Amino acid sequence: MHTQPMTFMQQLAAAWQRNDSLLCVGLDPEPERFPVALRERPDALFEFCRRIVDATADLVCCFKPQIAHFAAHRAEDALERLIAHIHAQHAGIAVILDAKRGDIGSTAAYYASEAFDRYQADAVTLNPYLGGDALAPFLQRADKGAILLCRTSNVGARDLQDLLVDGKPLYQHVALRAA
Repeated sequence: MHTQPMTFMQQLAAAWQRNDSLLCVGLDPEPERFPVALRERPDALFEFCRRIVDATADLVCCFKPQIAHFAAHRAEDALERLIAHIHAQHAGIAVILDAKRGDIGSTAAYYASEAFDRYQADAVTLNPYLGGDALAPFLQRADKGAILLCRTSNVGARDLQDLLVDGKPLYQHVALRAA
C-alpha cells in the first residue's frame, strides 16, 4: 500500500507533537565566523549546517535555511544536499526555505519551482507586497507551505509595515488578507 506523503502542515503538526517543540532552527551560515579548522574545509557550509541539524533534530519542528547565505558563496549545491540530508536522516522534520520571494506571476512560477522542485523545500517564505498573482504559483502547491511576511523584525520594518491604513497598521491588513 502506497501512502501519500505528508503535507507541510501535517509534517509540522507531527513534529510539534513528537518533539514537544515549536522551535524552528534558522540555518544562516556565515563562514567568516566558523572555527578556522572548519572554515578551511572545502564543504564548510554544508558541514557546519549538517552538524547543527544532526545535533538539534530531536528538539525542533522544522529547519529554515536562508538561501542567500548559500547563494552568496556559490554553494547552492550545499543547500540542496543539506535539505536532502534533512529529509533522509530526519524524516518528518519540515524544511522552510527562507527566500522571501516576491515577483510577477511568470517569474514567481520559476521561484516556486526553485523552492519546491529543485531544493525540495516543504515551505517557502514569501513577500506578499506584489499581490495575489505573485503568490499564486506557490499557493497552487497544496502539499507545500507558503509563509507570508506580515511584520518583520528588522529595524526598518516600521517604515512601511507600521503605516496606518484605515486606522490599522499595514501589516495587520496583510495578515488578514493572508488568513
